[in-house]
Amino acid sequence: MSDFDHPTLIKNIGQSMITLKKSQAQAMQGFGQLAKAAMSSGTISEKHKELMALAIGITQHCSGCIGFHVKALQSLNCSREEFEEMLAVCIYMGGGPALMYASEAESAWDSFEKTSPQ
Repeated sequence: MSDFDHPTLIKNIGQSMITLKKSQAQAMQGFGQLAKAAMSSGTISEKHKELMALAIGITQHCSGCIGFHVKALQSLNCSREEFEEMLAVCIYMGGGPALMYASEAESAWDSFEKTSPQ
């Protein structure tokens, strides 16, 4: 189980980005537009795109990505079974290091379940 507090981690990242949003407004707006365009439902659903984004975050060892995308998946009604099936693919493709971050993602899932309104 991870020592990360993912709800706090993504809150802190969001607050830290305020400075970049001010000092690098065009770049941050461009990134936001790219994210919106890439993650919008099309032929591939938003949920499946979030599963892919989380898989990449896990295999790239990005704790912030894990937090943001797990939270998004829960808001998109991703089931735990879908989530864990994706984790198995991450472990297959990324080996031991991906296993460590898959474990962190499990912890994040539990953290957001506990903090989300019922």
